[in-house]
Amino acid sequence: MRLKISHVMLLMAAVLGGTVWLTRRPEGLPAAGAGPLHAAGCPLPPHHGRSPLPLQTEAPPGLTLAHAQGRINALAGFSLEARVLGRKRYSQGEEARFSPLDLALGWGPMRETAVLQQLDISQSGRWYHYRWNGQPPLPPAQIRDHSANMHMIPGNEQIARALLAIQPDQHIRLQGWLVQVEGANGWRWRSSLRRDDSGAGACELVYVCGVEVL
Repeated sequence: MRLKISHVMLLMAAVLGGTVWLTRRPEGLPAAGAGPLHAAGCPLPPHHGRSPLPLQTEAPPGLTLAHAQGRINALAGFSLEARVLGRKRYSQGEEARFSPLDLALGWGPMRETAVLQQLDISQSGRWYHYRWNGQPPLPPAQIRDHSANMHMIPGNEQIARALLAIQPDQHIRLQGWLVQVEGANGWRWRSSLRRDDSGAGACELVYVCGVEVL
């Protein structure tokens, strides 16, 4: 979700995620270059390869994904390689039962240090905020189209721990699904299926089956 106020660009990515989250980094998690971590029984979408852009593919009809808090329906396969621009944990609200962690991610030109050094980046309230002084380092549309605040839904506890260990400036690969979540009380949240949209509903809700620090 993306809105512009003066020189402030706000990106909201919806709210869904996890199972069990720990307060410290667990031992034994894969380090950079250690190879991918996959959730057993969690189907992977087509592999991303080395494309500089996120890959979105058709989901098998009727694919549902496991979660203790409600029903999760896959809308599209999703994988990407990106730089972590920020991370933010949440513990309040219906959304936090699914997603206690947001990752702000950048790809393409939004992976470049020379660009990021000219942006002030922060996260709050399920939004990713960035601002600049003077002229923006990229056309604002490129910033919008090459970064997003995504809500992580881990495929199992091990994936949850790995996501929690991710830090800003790391380069990661994610594989999973863009989803719609339906809570037991009828609450519902649906992922955006576009990278260039803005406003209400422009959110990526990612059920993560695979994660790797590159």
